[in-house]
Amino acid sequence: FLGAGKPPMYGDYEAQRHWQEITYNLPIRQWYFNTSDNDLLYWGLDYPPLTAYHSFVCAYIAKLINPDWVALHTSRGYESQPHKLFMRTTVFVADLLVYIPAVILYCFSLKETSAKKKASTCALCILLYPGLILIDHGHFQYPLSLGLALWAVLCLSHDWDLLGSLAFCLALNYKQMELYHSLPFFCYLLGKCFKKGLKGKGLVLLAKLAGTVLVSFALCWLPFATDVEQIMQVLRRLFPIDRGFPIDKVANIWCSLSVLIKIKNVISPRTQLKLSFAVTFLSLLPACIKLTVQPSLRGFKFALVSCALSFFLFSFQVHEKSILLVSVPVCLVINEIPFMATWFLLVSTFSLLPLLLKDGLLLPYAVTTPAFLAVCLASFSILEKTSAEDLQLKAFSLSLKGYVSWFKSFPRIVRSLFLLSLSLMVALSGLSAAAPPPQRLPDLFPVAVAVVSCLHFLLFLLYFNVVILWDSRNRGQKKIS
Repeated sequence: FLGAGKPPMYGDYEAQRHWQEITYNLPIRQWYFNTSDNDLLYWGLDYPPLTAYHSFVCAYIAKLINPDWVALHTSRGYESQPHKLFMRTTVFVADLLVYIPAVILYCFSLKETSAKKKASTCALCILLYPGLILIDHGHFQYPLSLGLALWAVLCLSHDWDLLGSLAFCLALNYKQMELYHSLPFFCYLLGKCFKKGLKGKGLVLLAKLAGTVLVSFALCWLPFATDVEQIMQVLRRLFPIDRGFPIDKVANIWCSLSVLIKIKNVISPRTQLKLSFAVTFLSLLPACIKLTVQPSLRGFKFALVSCALSFFLFSFQVHEKSILLVSVPVCLVINEIPFMATWFLLVSTFSLLPLLLKDGLLLPYAVTTPAFLAVCLASFSILEKTSAEDLQLKAFSLSLKGYVSWFKSFPRIVRSLFLLSLSLMVALSGLSAAAPPPQRLPDLFPVAVAVVSCLHFLLFLLYFNVVILWDSRNRGQKKIS
C-alpha cells in the first residue's frame, strides 16, 4: 500500500483503519470534530454518515478479532499481515454483497443481452474493468457507493422508482461524490412525473419520491441532528471549499490548463468555485434538458456518463480516482457501444497511472489492462463495430449528409485514431515506469498522462453529448404512462 510504514500519515490504507478506530472509540458527536482524541489533520473523517457507520461495523468485528487493531491512539500506523488480510476481506465482502450482484443482475436484465451467454460475457467485461479492481483492492477503498448507485439504476430499469431513489440516497450518503450522478437521476424521475401528468399520477409519484428522499436522508443523518452545529460541521468536512483547485496531476481541465497558467495563483478559491460551477453547469445542461423533456432509460444511462464526465472535467475538487464515477456508467452501455466504451475504459485506467505508480501497482496495471482489452476484443469484436450506426451516430451523420465528404471513411478513421491512442498510452506508460524524467521537469510524465487523458475525455464528452442530443429513437424503452 502507498505510504505503508512511512509516518506520519502511512497512506490511504491507514485512513480506513483510522476511521474504524475513531468511530469505535469516540461518541458520534465527536466523529467530525477536532478534539484531543480526534486530530482532523490525521485522516479526519470527510465522507458522509454511512461511511462512518460502515467503519464502525468493521471496527466492531476488528475489535472481536484483535483489539490492538482499533485501540485509540496506540493503533496509529498499525500494520500486520493478519490485519491486511482482514481489511482486504472487508473490501471483498462489500464486492460480494453489493457491487457484483448488481452488475450480474443488470447484465441479465438487458433486453439486448437476453441470451445467457451474452449476458455473462457483458458481466465478465464489466467485472474485469481494471480501474475499479486496482483502486478498490490496490489503492484500497470500498465499492459500496458505486454498488448502491448500480442497484439504483437496476431498480429504475424495472420501474421500481421508490426503491431506486432509496438506493441512490444511500449511495449519496456513503460518498458525496455521487453528486456526479445526481442530476440524471433527478431529471429522469422529474421527466417521468411530467409525462404522467402533474395533475394526476405524476403528482402522486413526485410526492412519493420526495417523501422517500426526505425519509432516507433523515434516517442517515438522525444521530447528527442533535443541533445545527453538528450538521454544519459534517458539511464543512464534506465540502472543504477553501482548499481551492487540486494540486495533484488529475486529468481534468483545470490541471491541464495549469500547465499554461497557474489558476490558483491568479484567482481566489471562492472565484475558482464560482468559475468551476458555471462551467460544469453549462456543460451538463444540454443532456439534462433533453432527459427531462424526453425521459427514457437509454437516455438516462447516457446522461449518467455525460454528466459524471462534466463533473470530472470541470468541477471544483477532483481526485484521480473520481474517474471511476464516469467509468461505471460507461460499463452500463458497453453492450450498446462496445468500441467507444472499451476505448473510454482503457483511457480511464491509463489516467490513473501516476496514482498507481505511487501505490506500487505497476505490475497489476500491466497485467489487468491488456487482459481487459483482450476480453473485450474476444467478446464484442470491437474493431468491427466502428460504423456510424454501431457508434450510435447514424442520426448525426444523416444531419451532416452532403456537408461532410469524409463520413464514408469514418470507420477507418476511428480505428486508426484508436490504435494511435493505444500506442500513445503504451508509450507513456512505459516511459513513466522506466525512464527517469528530466531534472528540470520532474513532473513531466504525470503531467503528460494527465493532459493526454484530459484531451481524450473532452472528445468523449463531445461524443456522448452528440449521441444524447441526436437520439430520437429511445429504442427498447417501456412506454411511460
